[in-house]
Formats: sequence, structure tokens, C-alpha cells
Amino acid sequence: MNSIRRIRELNQREIELGVSPEASWHADYRDTAYIYIGGLPLELSEGDIITIFSQYGEPTFLNLIRDKETGKSRGFAFLKYEDQRSTDLAVDNLGGAVILGKTLNVDHTRYQKKDENPDKEDKNFTFEPSYNNHDNNDDDDVGDSLSERSDEQRPMIKEEKELATLLRDLDDEDPMKSYFVQEKRDQIAAALTRNKISKSHRKPHKHRSHHHRSRNRSHNTSSRDKRKSRQNNSERQRGQD
Repeated sequence: MNSIRRIRELNQREIELGVSPEASWHADYRDTAYIYIGGLPLELSEGDIITIFSQYGEPTFLNLIRDKETGKSRGFAFLKYEDQRSTDLAVDNLGGAVILGKTLNVDHTRYQKKDENPDKEDKNFTFEPSYNNHDNNDDDDVGDSLSERSDEQRPMIKEEKELATLLRDLDDEDPMKSYFVQEKRDQIAAALTRNKISKSHRKPHKHRSHHHRSRNRSHNTSSRDKRKSRQNNSERQRGQD
């Protein structure tokens, strides 16, 4: 729902400002004719999806993601239009539409098949939703985070434990995995920054206290030396008398 709301806000802002199609946020995706479709009712078939989305152009490719074991729809798909401009119409008009009681989430995506074998299309793809500007390198990012934590020899913070849980529980084919993982990594970065700032504020305080104690010791030593010197002078004076 967050991506649906964000797209609506972007479109409304462009209408209010009179933004031209060339300057629209859609223009960032002129290089891809693919869209991501989420929130699909599980009973819809490929034919049903094509019927719905052919209102705004000629679909040339559809990959309805299905469960590997049962073959049942998992509720999201990737569709390619013959004309890239059709993606703008589909995103604007079908995003947020309610089909059989479920709200569709339609967005631009850069979908790339890693294997040209059509029988493996549902298993080999990369997905970059328009609301996520980060590369989908979850494993590398997590490795960097864990490496950083190991170098500092510190215990795992709450956000890092939550990230580990996300990576364990979310399916690799879940299109929202990249979004949730990056969101959690941002929270980890913010938490670590807060911790560093907190530590940097405490360290100068300790240094000042140490410096203050050093000055006190120096002052006490100097006072003792002066008293001892006066005592020696007094004894020498009595000896002369």
C-alpha cells in the first residue's frame, strides 16, 4: 500500500505543477517495458491477467509466479508491453484498482531474465521496483554489515537480529524482499550512527575528568613540596641559633 500511495502522490503533484510527460517520474523508466503486478487474486489465470491489462496496450510477455511445489499462483506477476508507453497508463490506472476484493499494486520494474529458456523464466529473474533505488545485493550487503560488526567486536544490535530474521523467512522470489531488507539496513545504519555519536560524547567527558584529577595531583604535590621546603628552612634557622 505504501508504493500505491506514493505513486498517487507523485501523480497528483505532477498534475498540480503541470509537469510535462518528458519530465514526469515515469520518464526514469523509458528503458523498460515491464511492469510488476502485485496483489493479484490467487484464482486469476494468465488469460485473466492479460485480459485486464490489455486495456492499455498489447502484452508480449507474462510471467505469473507460481509455487514451485503446488503450481498455484503466488499473487504477483511480471508483464511486458509491446509499447513502453503502455506501462505508464497501466501503472497510473490499474495501481490501486480492486479486483475480486484485492487491491492491485502496479509499478514499473526492470525485469531481466537470466536464462533465456522460457521453462525457467519464473526461477531466473532480477527485480528492481521503482520505489527502491538500491541494487538488489542483499547477501553482499549483509556480509558487509556482519564484517563491520565483527571488526568492531560488538554484540548484535536489535535491528541486525531483525534483518537476519527477514533474510531467513522471506522467499527470494518475494518482490518486496529487496525493499524490506534495504529498509532494515537503513535502520541499522541509523542505529550505529547514534551509538557512535553517543560514545563520542562520553569519551571527552572522561578525558576532562582525568585531566582534572591530574591537575589536582600536581597541585597537591606542589603544596607538599612547599610545606617541606618551609620546614627545612625552619630547622636550619633553629640550628644556627
